[in-house]
Amino acid sequence: MAEVRLAGLSKSYGEQIAVAGLDLTVAAGEFFSLLGPSGCGKTSTLRLIAGLETPSAGRLLFDGQDVTDLPPHRRRIGMVFQSYALFPHLTVAGNVAYGLRARGVGKAEIGTRVAQALARVALGGLDARRVHELSGGQQQRVALARALVLEPALLLLDEPLSNLDAQLRVETRGELRRLQREIGTTAIYVTHDQEEALAVSDRLAVLREGRLQQVGTPREVYLEPANAFVATFLGRANLAEADVLEADGTGWAARLAGGEVVRGAGATTLRAGQRGLVCVRPESVSLGEAGLAATVRGVTFLGQRFEIELEVAGARWLATAANLGQTPPALGAAVRVAVEPRAARLLPCREDTP
Repeated sequence: MAEVRLAGLSKSYGEQIAVAGLDLTVAAGEFFSLLGPSGCGKTSTLRLIAGLETPSAGRLLFDGQDVTDLPPHRRRIGMVFQSYALFPHLTVAGNVAYGLRARGVGKAEIGTRVAQALARVALGGLDARRVHELSGGQQQRVALARALVLEPALLLLDEPLSNLDAQLRVETRGELRRLQREIGTTAIYVTHDQEEALAVSDRLAVLREGRLQQVGTPREVYLEPANAFVATFLGRANLAEADVLEADGTGWAARLAGGEVVRGAGATTLRAGQRGLVCVRPESVSLGEAGLAATVRGVTFLGQRFEIELEVAGARWLATAANLGQTPPALGAAVRVAVEPRAARLLPCREDTP
């Protein structure tokens, strides 16, 4: 296992900044995800960690040792690429053994370690198959076995499930997390899939335009987003501009455009007199006889639940309600929506978001 520290790590391509001064520490044995939209710098960051790119500035340390200038083969890493990058002319066993042969490992040891790696990813008995004879899921497992057979201190995964269908992705991500825990290696996982990151990560970092937006456990980042970008990228969020009436370390109150007041529990970076964004997740909005005035603008049936589109203080909000046989509200109906103070957040306005 390796602790990984990024100290002011940056990467530029001419005038284009891909990674902007990242300061980040990944604990030994942790499953850490880099999450963000396309072009946010997450794959560039992974390639810098792997040694496949040279940083424009900053340092990279493994267990306190500066490895910034070390070539990839001296970093004790295993990497799984989005495309799998398997050799079509080699068998399954040949692909898995490739890195061991390159390192001069003896033939007998190679045979033992390849068999163990294939058994670990449930591919025992397929060692003589060619790549084109495998399904997409099996090819992904070969790529993973090829990385694991090297017994890396650090496992790097660049969107390894993106080529799989939805159901197989869910199944495979669970197996991947189980394997990482079983082996105990540190893992850094790149994905743009929010649900995937929430499901597998011990902690995650949200990136935007090469800059770090927030780091925390999946629960922390989802329930306590640092800004509007994090709130809307990681799941869905209802946002409404509001004037801050009061704020301290225990709670806050803010007035919406229509004059109604929302109260929240917990701290905020804003002060009384500033303008901010009230943020509430759809599952924390409930329809009832008390609360904010709202108008129903749409109802969508989604099997086990209804998704209700609302207009609240001139903003579009969503609420989810379990389908327990109730009749959903009619279009155009005037309703009241309640917001639990512990579920509400007060964020900086969008123009103040880093």
